Amino acid sequence: MTDASTRTQTAQNATTTAVRPPSNTGTASGSRGTGGSTARPVAVRPRGRRAQARVISLLKHAGLIAFGFVMLYPLLWMLASSFKPNALIFREPGLIPTDIDLSNYTDGWNALLHPFSHYLINSALVVLGSLLGNLLSCSLAAYAFARLEFKGKRLWFAIMLMSIMLPIHVVIVPQYVLFSQLEWINTFLPLIVPKLLATDAFFIFLMVQFFRGIPRELDEAATLDGCNHLRIYLQIMLPLSMPALATTAIFTFIWTWNDFFSQLIFLTRPEMYTVPIALRTFVDSTGESSWGSLFAMSIVSLIPVFIAFLFGQKYLVKGIATTGIK
Repeated sequence: MTDASTRTQTAQNATTTAVRPPSNTGTASGSRGTGGSTARPVAVRPRGRRAQARVISLLKHAGLIAFGFVMLYPLLWMLASSFKPNALIFREPGLIPTDIDLSNYTDGWNALLHPFSHYLINSALVVLGSLLGNLLSCSLAAYAFARLEFKGKRLWFAIMLMSIMLPIHVVIVPQYVLFSQLEWINTFLPLIVPKLLATDAFFIFLMVQFFRGIPRELDEAATLDGCNHLRIYLQIMLPLSMPALATTAIFTFIWTWNDFFSQLIFLTRPEMYTVPIALRTFVDSTGESSWGSLFAMSIVSLIPVFIAFLFGQKYLVKGIATTGIK
């Protein structure tokens, strides 16, 4: 009986020991012992990686800032030079002028045959006509390539894409002969009318890619409701294509505003000059150029482009991203 009771007591003690949870003392001592020494590097490694990632990020941002400064330095130098007298523009290469002269803006505004506002209005008219023409004609052509079925569709689309690689210097002579016979020289018609005929294949391709990403089920539902292609184009495709339309509008504005070659060919009378041609008249072939007035009016001409890009940047990035990944 004594042996049996001893065995029963031993079994109960073993069961109690097995079920009893570990004490805090053992855990604390284990953390001070070997376990604590091995856990410390595990806690240090993430901190080291975070610090390394922060250093790499700072170096990347510093490199981008330095690269951006190098890219913007000519613009900043032109801005600083517009406030310098002509005698100090090329003597002081720094960005901080020692002598500020605001007369460059007033002299440049009235230096030509007409006030500079006259040339700004001329450029605005050309840009407005080109903008409306590209938005209307290129979107209509893109809708035809994306949604309609007609004979020779693939062939005409390939010809349209090949026209992107055709430089303007190849077609400028036939265009000049044609517009001269139509008596359109020294008018804004040679710069606006081609835009109404969907001559910018880049924007057609951009909108075709965007239209193809719009589900055709919307067209089918509209057709069942009695909509024709014109209503589908106006009420469905255009509202859903705002990023592509905004991208087309911004690029058309910038390219037309900065266009010099075409406007120089078709506009020869001083009263028809646009901003790029007017800026060219500040440069004298003899070397006696009014650099201060030229830089001042160049800054004035950049303000509309900066405003257009500032307000349309979101749509520009969205339009390029949504058409480029399809």
